[in-house]
Amino acid sequence: MPMNKSVEKINLQAKVFILSCLVSLFGTQVLVAQEAGDHQYTSEAIEAGSRVYTQQCALCHGPQGDLIDGINLRLGQFRNVQSDDDIRMVVSQGAAAGRMPAFDLRPEELSGVVAYIRAGFDPEGVAVKIGDPLRGKSLFEGKGECADCHRVNGVGPRTAPDLSSIGAIRTPASLQRNIVDPASALLPINRAVRIVTRNEETIVGRRLNEDTYTVQIVDSQERLRSLIKADLVSYEISDAPSKQATTLSSDEVADVIGYLLTLRGLR
Repeated sequence: MPMNKSVEKINLQAKVFILSCLVSLFGTQVLVAQEAGDHQYTSEAIEAGSRVYTQQCALCHGPQGDLIDGINLRLGQFRNVQSDDDIRMVVSQGAAAGRMPAFDLRPEELSGVVAYIRAGFDPEGVAVKIGDPLRGKSLFEGKGECADCHRVNGVGPRTAPDLSSIGAIRTPASLQRNIVDPASALLPINRAVRIVTRNEETIVGRRLNEDTYTVQIVDSQERLRSLIKADLVSYEISDAPSKQATTLSSDEVADVIGYLLTLRGLR
């Protein structure tokens, strides 16, 4: 029987599932989107930081930030630094038993250096503020309600994508967009689906994988299902975002991003 792959409004059951199980990374209520600019350094700060870096930092760290073993500033690879405040502390107080000297920079110069590093050494790039990972973990597990849907290192449900390795595969800008503007960031493969089989079974869930002949999903009971397309009466893919934008403050978003960046898979 031919399949209906048109993108339509899903029925009430699917909507309830989407809003309850595939909810926002940060909340189950209807939320108001925040401006992405609330969480970014300005272009002016990035440009100013590039000048300070060239004058003060490039001699030791190199134009691409990779001259010191174990550190690549352009790629965001540090030995001990995680948050923006960590970078400020190292620059202003020094580190490595004096091998990294302290610099007496004005606050706007210091913020500029952080912005330039977070923009990947691209003066025209986007620099996302990164906060404290420990606070971010607390928000992830508590106020943000992220752990209600997302699985991390084997703990948590499967109703939303597993985030165990998210820090290794997503950039800070991508994570920020997913939190602040999820409608523009949701990957097509993660969209909610509603399926009716020839046996008159109705299945709602999240798509995991699809090829010419089959589709794999996680259903509303968190069961992994592999279905043969020829056995389906209808197969509808939701065009609506499965999560709403967060109402966390800009500083809280920065903290959550800081935590997510530490998730690089089980060690």
